[in-house]
Amino acid sequence: MKKIKIILLALCFGIISNQASSQASMQDSSLFTTMFTGFYGYQFPGGDLVNRFGSNSEIGVSFLIKNNNNWIHGVEFDYLFGSDVKIGNTLFTDISTPEGNIIDGNGIFANIQLFERAYYSSLKAGKIFPVWGPNPNSGLVIIGGLGYINHKIRIDVENNTAPQLAGDYKKGYDRFTSGIAISEFFGYMYMGNKRKVNFYAGFEFIQAATKCRRDYNFDEMKGDDKNRLDLLFGIKAGWIIPLFKRTPEKFYYY
Repeated sequence: MKKIKIILLALCFGIISNQASSQASMQDSSLFTTMFTGFYGYQFPGGDLVNRFGSNSEIGVSFLIKNNNNWIHGVEFDYLFGSDVKIGNTLFTDISTPEGNIIDGNGIFANIQLFERAYYSSLKAGKIFPVWGPNPNSGLVIIGGLGYINHKIRIDVENNTAPQLAGDYKKGYDRFTSGIAISEFFGYMYMGNKRKVNFYAGFEFIQAATKCRRDYNFDEMKGDDKNRLDLLFGIKAGWIIPLFKRTPEKFYYY
């Protein structure tokens, strides 16, 4: 009789343990998790931005929380960069020679390079729809964002030899612009059953109501108080590092 009791207790313990592990099974359940992501994107401009810059790259990180119902919320930080500045040929007409060169403090032509630089910080919220995936944590994903964006022309002068583009003088040409932005992401998120392979990819769209924050543009010899609509759209893919909430183990004694 004693041996039978021991066997029954062992079977009960095994069943309970199996139920506890199934509750935390990636394959069977939608799990609560926090997620750190790193991503890369490639974007194309639209709206007023297309007159200033060409295409750009995007890298960044995000911290997201996914609940048991596959709702997502968190924060994201983006760094945008490119080398296609469309107004570069006319930006320094007031301080350059007829051939378009700028004479530096040493009496020679300055070596100047122009780049696009931008930052976008946003709050994120969205949802995973568990279709076409290996488990309920994977599927189509829609994420919206609300944040703040700024962009400018980065002016690099080799060895800083041109006093015309030093200190506050440089700010008169950099077109520093900022404003409120919203974004939409439509894509697919994959969370592996073994929790080792996790990624997402899709399309991102950004719309921003911005304004130039410089009081005076030297090349135009006037200020710019125009309200702008800056648009960006492109592809985006990221790697996810999930931190799953551990299901507490429960023991029953009889």
